[in-house]
Amino acid sequence: MIRNILPGLVLLLLFFQTIAYAEKPLIRTVSGKEKAKQSEKKTINQDYKIHAVKTSAHIKLDGIIDEKDWLKAESASNFYMVLPYDTGHSAAKSEVKMIYDDKAFYLAVTFHDTLPGKRPVESLRRDFTFNNNDNFLVFLDPFNDQTTGYSFGVNAAGAGWDGTMSGGAASNLVWDSKWEVKTKNYADKWTAEFRIPFKSVRYKSGVNHWNIQFSRLDLKLNEKSAWAPVPRQFPTASLAYAGQVFWQTPPPKSGLKLSLIPYIYGSASRNFEKEAATIYRKDFGMDAKLGLSSSLNLDLTYNPDFSQAEVDDQVTNLERFELYFPEKRQFFLENSDLFSNFGTASIRPFFSRRIGLDAPVSWGARLSGRMGKDWRIGMMDMQTGAEGDYLTRNFLVTSIQKKVFSRSNIGAIFVNKQQLNIPDSWNGNSYNRVAGLEYNLASSNNFWNAKLFGQKSFTPSTNSSEEFAQGLNVIYSRKNYLLELIQMYVGRDFNAETGYVPRKDYLRINPKITTKFYPKSGPIEYHGVFAETDNFYLPGSNKLTDREISLDYIFQFKNRSHFEVKSNYWYVLLRKDFDPTNLGNYYLPAGSDYSWADVSVLFNSDNRKPLKYDFQTGYGGYFNGRRWFFQGGINYRFQPFGYISLIYSHNQLILPGPWTTTGFWLVGPKLDVTFTNTLFFTTYVQYNEQANNLNINARLQWRYKPVSDIFLVYTDNYFPDSGNVKNRALVIKMTYWFN
Repeated sequence: MIRNILPGLVLLLLFFQTIAYAEKPLIRTVSGKEKAKQSEKKTINQDYKIHAVKTSAHIKLDGIIDEKDWLKAESASNFYMVLPYDTGHSAAKSEVKMIYDDKAFYLAVTFHDTLPGKRPVESLRRDFTFNNNDNFLVFLDPFNDQTTGYSFGVNAAGAGWDGTMSGGAASNLVWDSKWEVKTKNYADKWTAEFRIPFKSVRYKSGVNHWNIQFSRLDLKLNEKSAWAPVPRQFPTASLAYAGQVFWQTPPPKSGLKLSLIPYIYGSASRNFEKEAATIYRKDFGMDAKLGLSSSLNLDLTYNPDFSQAEVDDQVTNLERFELYFPEKRQFFLENSDLFSNFGTASIRPFFSRRIGLDAPVSWGARLSGRMGKDWRIGMMDMQTGAEGDYLTRNFLVTSIQKKVFSRSNIGAIFVNKQQLNIPDSWNGNSYNRVAGLEYNLASSNNFWNAKLFGQKSFTPSTNSSEEFAQGLNVIYSRKNYLLELIQMYVGRDFNAETGYVPRKDYLRINPKITTKFYPKSGPIEYHGVFAETDNFYLPGSNKLTDREISLDYIFQFKNRSHFEVKSNYWYVLLRKDFDPTNLGNYYLPAGSDYSWADVSVLFNSDNRKPLKYDFQTGYGGYFNGRRWFFQGGINYRFQPFGYISLIYSHNQLILPGPWTTTGFWLVGPKLDVTFTNTLFFTTYVQYNEQANNLNINARLQWRYKPVSDIFLVYTDNYFPDSGNVKNRALVIKMTYWFN
């Protein structure tokens, strides 16, 4: 069946491509601006330019913009409003200047207030939540491809933000790099100075201009603005709408650059549940970054330790399939889209969390970056040691991406999981491999986005035409509506052991539509309807196995509060036995089918206030019974030194015998204290009734030098009913960045 529909999907995507590039981009011209040469017209907003002049003078980084070079530098000002309206200039006055020297580039930012009062900030913690802080962000596209780049920023209290960009707008904030920022607060404005070394980012040598965008969020005024205008349906990070920075002379050429990041750590852990003795461990390891050029980087790791990574947020699992938890380990993050963005959220040929969580990583190497003008490559090789029933394994991932048209690309990936030192008694597969090919469409104005992909797995024990997965995702976005179509197929025997594919053997059709209406007056910023139908069919017979029909109404208020009414209709034909409580005691039989409906309401309060909250509550059917739930969170910030928060959820399952009425609580209080912008303390307690676990995780982090840290991490797990300890661990780790 899939062979019959695949040619049609290819033709459909080519049709979308034709429409996307036939559609005229909406270009706003600015009087008095210098016209760009034809060869430089790479963005819709190519008329928005700032010229960075080279300096040899010393810039004292203190947030005070008083050096002579700043007084002479060209300004980017007169920002455009993006939200709540995108029809004119921002009421909040902003000014950004840029200069550079042989080693770094500098930004000077001045943001004037329009309303009196305290500027809302969450804390001094790095990589703050965008919508909870008065902040400034700069988005850099050094390769002028309008899809990849870097983001840097600061909130009004001086907390930094940095991340790598992919997909034209998304920022991965777990990535860290060496750079500096200082702020200064006045009664009527706040200012900031940035110093970003050229060696902290990748770029093409000899190019005299980069795409760039400046963004400001003024929470007091409830206004988001950008230097180069952006339609309100897109984030200000959309590189399709970036302006340009022109360097007086191209940034310096990059030779070989080496950074060494050694670490030492010690730990003590004990498994009380197994009555084991305390295990003491001390060890060392090292990461290395070798800049082969200004656009190609080699990352190496030996005996890595990821104990300082933040713990996952626990959830009550009422799903029939494996849950997804994001990657938080630093080594896997730079250019991570070259490895982890293939496929879609539910069909990933490679998922880095499969490496190192069941057995320790011995070593790893990762080559990623640019080759020439339009090519990107990624190669990763990781080795894990033997642990329990797991053999020594090698994980190899290679990918390549070729830019086509203005913002689209074609990519290919190959993933190999290889068992090593296999004993004669081994009954498993000696290897598992997946090869994938995909096309990513992004129109020049970002109205059209689409992806078409196919993947094939190879496993020694299987030789089947059903070792195949395929998908199509098309999105058309305008101010008043958003249209999306998802189509996916996963074969019965498709096997991606190093990927994330929670279910197999289905054909999925999922159309969605969102409409928005913008009143000219009143308290509502916009309101509208979201509707979708998500359908799963059995390949071959096309028999319906799952259907979800959703109809929601949305209200976004000008005071930043949000309200939704949500309704769903469900149909499920079970293909495997399933316990709706996920406790594994009793099961609904395979082959039985169920249908039900539910309704809920959701509210988010004004996040500008020190006390904010959100909640959702609903009632309706649930398989062969009923379900009532409520969930949400409360957060109080004592700015700028942190916040105390509480997340909670309760699910009450009212099921017939042999089940009894079952309730699951999930409660998570969290204390996040930022003593300074280099000293942080977090305590996170999570009580999960379904998992019968109480977890305590406390982490102290001191960033004593740029990207050099000392971590002290304490973890405890208890049986909630008895209070007995399951396991306990204490880890101290120190890292230092040499370059």
